[in-house]
Amino acid sequence: MTPATPDLPDLRGDALAVLDAWVAPTPAEEELRAEFLRHLRAHEDGMWRECAPGHLTATTAVLSHDGERVLLTLHPKAGMWLPMGGHCERGDATVAEVALREATEESGISGLWLLPGPLALDRHRVWCHPPHSWHLDLEYGAFAPPGAEAVISDESLDLRWFPVDEIPEPSDEATRRLARRARSLRGLYSSLGKV
Repeated sequence: MTPATPDLPDLRGDALAVLDAWVAPTPAEEELRAEFLRHLRAHEDGMWRECAPGHLTATTAVLSHDGERVLLTLHPKAGMWLPMGGHCERGDATVAEVALREATEESGISGLWLLPGPLALDRHRVWCHPPHSWHLDLEYGAFAPPGAEAVISDESLDLRWFPVDEIPEPSDEATRRLARRARSLRGLYSSLGKV
């Protein structure tokens, strides 16, 4: 187990606080929220990929500055069009920081503006510890600055912008839901002078 130490931020404490405060928009996500909290309280190492039963991850749907398009990566292991995301690292201080770091690294876009979140929760099987491991995913949204150009990373087979309402197959409903929820908050983005 990896408890917080004076030289490591208390990322687990941040995740617990975020989940405690989050108001789930659906009954299914409320069940997930309670499950994530139980898991993190039972596993001191629940933030790290070494936790075989499951570990927390962060995903970010990166939208264009006008909110009309979403940037998706063709995930090499899943073989699907998905938002950017990944594992927590020992130097991360907050889950929001994980979400922004992963989105920046995988999109190649600097200056992303992360929406307050999470916007959704999702739980899915992973390849880290098959066959019985889970990603407990906190999902965020971000807007790219005007004129942003994505740069494909070595973590992706392809990287493309798609209209939010025309996400291609193969993808999943969690990706579509997250992109729609992020787009619905464009008014907040605009009111804060980001466009």
